[in-house]
Amino acid sequence: MDPWRYSTEGISVALRVTPRGGRDDIDGIETLANGRSVVKVRVRVIAEGGEANRAVMELLAKALGVPKSRVRILSGATSRMKQVAVDGDPKMLGDTLRKVTAANLEKD
Repeated sequence: MDPWRYSTEGISVALRVTPRGGRDDIDGIETLANGRSVVKVRVRVIAEGGEANRAVMELLAKALGVPKSRVRILSGATSRMKQVAVDGDPKMLGDTLRKVTAANLEKD
C-alpha cells in the first residue's frame, strides 16, 4: 500500500525523517511494525529551529517538481513521523513519487 493518499488538491504523504542523515535524499518506502507504510527521507541538517522541516519540504518540492510553496507539513512538525501535503495534480504527483521511491530502492 502506498504511503500517500490522493485528494482533489494533491497528495498527503506519510514520512519518516532522519535528521543529520549525511545527505538530503529520499530512501524509498518502509513498512513500520504497525503495518503502516512511510516514505523514508533523510536530511543533512539537525532538527533544530525548524531547519529539518524546511529541508524536507525543499527536498520533496524538488523531487516532485513543484514550487516549495506547494509543500506544507500537516502534522508531526516536532516528530520524525510527519504527514506532508503537496498541492498539484494528484495523479502526476503520485506517479512521480512512485518513480522516485522505486529508483532510490534500486540504488541501495
